[in-house]
Amino acid sequence: MPAQTVLAAAAALALGQGTPPLSSVSATTTYRRTEVNGVGLFYREAGPRDAPTLLLLHGYPSSSRQWDPLLPLLADRYHLIAPDYPGFGHSDAPSPADYAYTFDNLARTMEGLVTQLGLARYTLFLQDYGGPVGFRMALAHPERVSALIVQNANAYTEGLGAKWQGIARYWADPAAHPEQVDAFTSLEGAKQRHLGTSPNPERYNPDSWVDEYAGLTRPGAREIQAALLYDYRTNLAAYPAWQAWMRDHPLPTLILWGRYDPSFLVPGAEAYLRDRPTAELHILNAGHFALDEATDAVARLTRDFLGRHVTAPSAP
Repeated sequence: MPAQTVLAAAAALALGQGTPPLSSVSATTTYRRTEVNGVGLFYREAGPRDAPTLLLLHGYPSSSRQWDPLLPLLADRYHLIAPDYPGFGHSDAPSPADYAYTFDNLARTMEGLVTQLGLARYTLFLQDYGGPVGFRMALAHPERVSALIVQNANAYTEGLGAKWQGIARYWADPAAHPEQVDAFTSLEGAKQRHLGTSPNPERYNPDSWVDEYAGLTRPGAREIQAALLYDYRTNLAAYPAWQAWMRDHPLPTLILWGRYDPSFLVPGAEAYLRDRPTAELHILNAGHFALDEATDAVARLTRDFLGRHVTAPSAP
């Protein structure tokens, strides 16, 4: 058997499927634009459109680009939509005078995209900011959500690391604490969001935080991110509503949590089991962006979970 065939078969087995996933982003992914309520939105799409859909909602200060390692590992069996929020990635970034940068409004814009694309039902895959956006979408349209995957998207006070004490001072008096915005939008902040406390810094591609910082230094970006940082206080207030939704809608749930994340701590992952006691919880040797260090583990666990809970077309 040729060496390439052996390697492909080994990769397929590692991901828990007999059929190997497609082998590259370029072979699976298209890059699209559309407009929702006057705002241009960019999104990545992969996989067959007649397959079960995953809506992948990214974190701060990333974009749909964070999902690039995962897309080809799922696209053989699932339809994947990964959008950029307004103000992020390749989507438009209207000024705060023209677009309200609140999590309520980001969720409304993503709902508009979902409606425009005709996505009647999907699995939500939430990471960081994807949590407050996705939970708002789930509360507004629970009938659309078939399953839930959470990766370091916090919904419990137990998950808040020490840095949130400083951010709380900013919420109380934004004008008196510009240093919180400075740290939030700095190159060092972007770097540490990836590295966290990982003992394996050599596994992290510095292009990730350098590129994110380039986005954070675009004209108007500081004002956009300051507005969202201030509005983040509404997410903590909404935690009880999100938790009640999980109790009232016992959907299949997968919790993946990078243990090296100093912003969202492991107790925040474990707390999900109070409201979703049947959820599958996996603590990964990874950071805030688990795909940086644990791509194969995330893909394997996701494929296994979806294979058991979300119907996919038979492999050819």
